[in-house]
Amino acid sequence: MNPLLVVTGGTKGIGRAVVERFAEGGFDVAVCARNEDDLRQLKHEIEESVAEVLEGFEDAVIPTIFPFAADLAQREEVSRFVDFIRSLARPVSALVNNAGVFLPGQIHNEPEGTFERTMNLNVASIYHLTRGLIGDMMKQRNGHIFMMGSTASITAYPNGGSYCISKFALLGMAKELREEMKPYGVKVTTLLPGATYTDSWAASGLPQARFMQASDVAEVIWSAYNLSAGAVVEEILLRPQLGDIK
Repeated sequence: MNPLLVVTGGTKGIGRAVVERFAEGGFDVAVCARNEDDLRQLKHEIEESVAEVLEGFEDAVIPTIFPFAADLAQREEVSRFVDFIRSLARPVSALVNNAGVFLPGQIHNEPEGTFERTMNLNVASIYHLTRGLIGDMMKQRNGHIFMMGSTASITAYPNGGSYCISKFALLGMAKELREEMKPYGVKVTTLLPGATYTDSWAASGLPQARFMQASDVAEVIWSAYNLSAGAVVEEILLRPQLGDIK
């Protein structure tokens, strides 16, 4: 049986790159996103592409993508996703908390409700999903939780508003969880990527070469996961070679 990875926000950008990298590495993947059509397309494309790569290997087990449509900003939807994962009756080897939203603005003038919407998805959903899955990891004394922070987790900027608040909070959650999980053998790693070329940056007019690629972040996650049991990377700060985009 293949090991199981859980990824939120897994149909685009960094999330999709993580799904692709782990599937290529022999993982089954439970993927959550809001759009059912995107999930169906992801399942078809990745299972087909990995099958082509593994063609000719007699003992190869083709990875399975388990799609689940949900809006994780809604508390009840997080619970439904947890129930779905549990229904697979499989130990979770790694959880990548990737889903998030960026709504630019400033604390004093961003639209009413921006704070609640941002915190619900960027912080609360991660808190509840992690709580829903971590008990089994603790019992197994095995597992790896990845938190998708940002350079905004460590550096405030004028148009960051609630987004910066949420990413600072996420880093704090990860630090606390890391301390709690030390006795149980469960690893906790926070990613702090700078500008990465995804759909949200495509309309910026900047050349793609100015950004990191989503596959760069996925490769770093894969490498951190594959360290020995006695080592953990607590935080990974990544920036484009030319530095942050102002």
